[in-house]
Amino acid sequence: MMFSTKQEKNKGKMLKKPRLWISRFLSQLTLDRARENFEVYLPKIDRPASTNEMVELSSKVDAFLICHSEIISSDVAKNFNKRLKIIANHSVGTDHCDLDALKSIGIVVTNTPDVLSDATAEISMLLLLGAARRAVEAQNIIKEGKWNSWSPSFMVGKQVTGQRLGIIGMGRVGQAMARNARGLNMQIHYHNRKRLPKEQEKGAVYHNSKEELLRISDFLSLHCPATSGTQEIINKKTIQLMPNNAIIVNAARGKLIDEQALIDALISGKISGAGLDCFVKEPGGNPKLSALKNVFMLPHIGSATEKTRDAMGLRALENLNAYFSGKRPLDQVT
Repeated sequence: MMFSTKQEKNKGKMLKKPRLWISRFLSQLTLDRARENFEVYLPKIDRPASTNEMVELSSKVDAFLICHSEIISSDVAKNFNKRLKIIANHSVGTDHCDLDALKSIGIVVTNTPDVLSDATAEISMLLLLGAARRAVEAQNIIKEGKWNSWSPSFMVGKQVTGQRLGIIGMGRVGQAMARNARGLNMQIHYHNRKRLPKEQEKGAVYHNSKEELLRISDFLSLHCPATSGTQEIINKKTIQLMPNNAIIVNAARGKLIDEQALIDALISGKISGAGLDCFVKEPGGNPKLSALKNVFMLPHIGSATEKTRDAMGLRALENLNAYFSGKRPLDQVT
């Protein structure tokens, strides 16, 4: 793999710093801060690293700082050199890493919770509004020069204010989404692994099962991690439980939805619209979804703000600094 390093000197003497490989082009603030405590290895080209590249680098550095684009399966992990001690993720999700395999070989894994909740919730609300008010269709009419008439039935969408919003996954992002939705006087309902303390619910209605939640969700927003237990939780069977003309929003992980079942529901009208920021195949998405007018799509940019990208990078570095100082990282997941 082509990469560059920047070694730091102090009064003519080389400081012995841990070696850190950063897999993608992160914010300049992150890179500057990383060089304070690490000998940094950077890629020459901003692209996902291959399996062979990661295995090779594991013998040259002490730590990885990676994004969700770097897939570390058990087959990859078992070939890592013993030099590699910690993998800091520049993301909340860790489904791109086989945590059990990494734990079995003693590699610490961290993530970056908290810092991207607001940005992701903002995108979720954008997706909800865009799908409800048929934003893609409306924009295309103007862009294609087809806005040549008006009638009372022209581009009628779905009202958001006062409607029932179901949230699956009431963690940090889910709670931020609920906070935003209250600004539109939406009725908040949720399903979570555990019920929140009453003071955190802020009036939201808890449902013991996702099936119970789906039955009353005029709008559904997904905010749970992708696990074996949540894969395709939205499928042909669960979609049928929802009210007719409901809207589905997903800014979490593409694997939460059976995309063909959603496509069928969007075509039939059972689901009137969808707002999606993530897909089973990334990058690229699903061409069948792209062909539909009633889908508002974004290319997985939920956390893509300058403030959040800086915060994610610094949080990852905080975890790395803690580890190499002999402390337990705040966000250790293995």
